[in-house]
Amino acid sequence: MQKVYLDNAATTPIRQEVIDEMVRVMQTDFGNPSSTHSAGRSAKAVLETSRKTIAKLLHCAAPEIVFTSSATEATNWILRSAVKDFGVKRIITSKVEHHATLYTVKALQDEFGIAVDYLNVNPDGSLDYAQLQELLQDGVKTLVSLLHVNNETGVMSDMVRIAALCQQHHALFHCDTVQSVGKTIIDLQQVPIDFLVSSAHKFHGPKGIGFAFVRKSLVLQPLLFGGEQEKGWRAGTEAVHQIAGMAKALELAHEHLEEETRYITDLKTYCLSQLQAAFPDVKPNGSNTFYNILNVALPFSPEKTAMILFNLDMKGIAVSRGSACQSGSIKPSHVLAEMLSDADLAKPSLRISFSHYNTTADIDYLIKALQEV
Repeated sequence: MQKVYLDNAATTPIRQEVIDEMVRVMQTDFGNPSSTHSAGRSAKAVLETSRKTIAKLLHCAAPEIVFTSSATEATNWILRSAVKDFGVKRIITSKVEHHATLYTVKALQDEFGIAVDYLNVNPDGSLDYAQLQELLQDGVKTLVSLLHVNNETGVMSDMVRIAALCQQHHALFHCDTVQSVGKTIIDLQQVPIDFLVSSAHKFHGPKGIGFAFVRKSLVLQPLLFGGEQEKGWRAGTEAVHQIAGMAKALELAHEHLEEETRYITDLKTYCLSQLQAAFPDVKPNGSNTFYNILNVALPFSPEKTAMILFNLDMKGIAVSRGSACQSGSIKPSHVLAEMLSDADLAKPSLRISFSHYNTTADIDYLIKALQEV
């Protein structure tokens, strides 16, 4: 059976060069980087070289990069420390954020009684920046937590504008850049973000490893207690081979960024045009979307809606749902629920997300399979 993977916003295939680098490190640099003997020093060198590589690509200082197991861990750590240690009394976010942010904010609200303001979301998925500016004017000690690229729709927020507003009003800015790191240039010297989080498996690196950027003027308290790893901020022996793989993946992503951006953009354009030709009433969800994510509402009948992902999976096609009552789910997408009317929310929505490994033949196969549903 033909296999077509079009769910790259969920995770990406690991580049072969990254696998090779991880195997090499596991074989030759297996020491504990906290050990003082030569094996430990060798592992420590890999660790710090990887940190410098990532920092250079993001235009920040190496000590500002902290290794974590994931962006989810990093978000939990940053938001909790901001409330407990920085005296944050309010978090401004939106209801279209990743659950790593939404559930953490809710837990902090329940535990510490902080205020939470949710920005209005427009039907095209964009945020109400005038509302953000108005909220920030009241002088309350605030942290703003907003995605750069929405993981379901691909709608981009104006990261530069948000950072400038936060700086102007002395608010902290935490930005989830999981979908954009490795896929676009982020210059932390130019954009005054305080906290940034990312996961390697979104840019063709390994799962189980990510990092946080914490601006050097800010000192967080640890989420995990134990050893003195990561400046005492994140206890536990570092996963050296995964960190090396993450750095290699990000380095390769930047090396091929221009050509792969152009290639994937063309694939997305082709996919939308083919969908519109096959299903004239197809409707993209969101505007100003990132180049590798396409979320569309399909004009299918209710009886076809329920089994659409199952039917695609049976044909070897991996995509994600984006709406209600599909593949046994009883809940609609919390992102689309904020954007769409009830009538549009009832339609089956698909998130199709691309990488440089995809081809137009993959898209042709997807269209044919959808026509046969």
